[in-house]
Amino acid sequence: MTSSEGQRLRDLVASVRVAFQQEYEAAPTHVVAAPGRVNIIGEHTDYNDGFVFPAAIDRHVVMAVSPRADWTVRLHAADLDSSAVFDLQAISRAEGETSWSNYQRGVAWALGESGVALRGMDAVLLSDVPVGAGLSSSAAVEVAAALAFQVVGGFALDGVQRALLCQKAENEFVGMRCGIMDQFIVSLGKRDHALFIDCRSLAYEQAAIPAGCRLVICDTKKQRGLVDSEYNNRRQECERGASALGVSSLRDVTLKRLDSAQGTLDPVTFRRCRHVVSENARVLQAVDTLRGDGDLVRIGELMNASHISLRDDYEVSCPELDAMVEAAWHQEGVLGARMTGAGFGGCTINLVREEVVAEDEGAALLSRILGEYRDATGLEPAGYVCRAEEGVRLLD
Repeated sequence: MTSSEGQRLRDLVASVRVAFQQEYEAAPTHVVAAPGRVNIIGEHTDYNDGFVFPAAIDRHVVMAVSPRADWTVRLHAADLDSSAVFDLQAISRAEGETSWSNYQRGVAWALGESGVALRGMDAVLLSDVPVGAGLSSSAAVEVAAALAFQVVGGFALDGVQRALLCQKAENEFVGMRCGIMDQFIVSLGKRDHALFIDCRSLAYEQAAIPAGCRLVICDTKKQRGLVDSEYNNRRQECERGASALGVSSLRDVTLKRLDSAQGTLDPVTFRRCRHVVSENARVLQAVDTLRGDGDLVRIGELMNASHISLRDDYEVSCPELDAMVEAAWHQEGVLGARMTGAGFGGCTINLVREEVVAEDEGAALLSRILGEYRDATGLEPAGYVCRAEEGVRLLD
């Protein structure tokens, strides 16, 4: 971690400590930090029992906490200047202005369902993970809350258990049918590594990101209005395709088998299946490349192919995402670029040679990419030069 990257987290921690002191007139006993994440390759494969390859990034949700002697959880979101209170013995969903607290409530509910002994706490949270950009601010909040409950309650969870309980909270309490990827990488990330995850078996492998490259994230600032409805539609289309092919999930289909069955599938279902099957193959190729010679050019080619597949076969891109990707594709030093996340807005991920961003922290490159995007769309974007970061952790 560079000094500037470390300073950003130190500043965030200092701010959350001050906010805790102001809110509760006492110092916190612990501070936890959970990173956002970006998916390098492997999009819309997790809910098809497939393969994904995300990395945690050096943007964080931090929580300052202290235990209480009762069942009360008091939360203050310093970013929103909003507070919420709930009782661990009677957890209910929040509505309206405090609905942001449903992520912490859901985590508490899932932990309670698992049988651990919860304890009340006072907490303040602060974040520099962009909200609504597809960088998993919600998973960071969930996993930070889970570790906070661990440290004040004194119980143990391994990283996989923690990720699964946080996914349960989002699926069953918050009501979003997400896959396991986001919570898994936030819980188990490792600095300077990406995480290869088999979403069926939950086997995982840390894969070192070769020296000489950086991850550059470009935020389109396009509101992702279609995500929920189209996400559920894509799941149904994939399930329909798997059923027609006689398998439990598209994970079990090869490109050769899919091509031979093209005549039995309607064109839309075939294209959806082709994306998932080919994307799984691209993830495996990317991981094999990193295990081998670490050819960054090949990784970039796979990322480019992923975007084309997401755009044409899965149809979850949008003009704004395409404009951002196309602005990056012809920049010197950009090895690969693609949309990342659920789609219809949000961010792109760019694999960039280290020397391009080393001197000015990427300002010149981002100025060119974001300027072309701004001219094409009229929107005001944002960009972040990132490194792969450690997963959730206790800072003190």
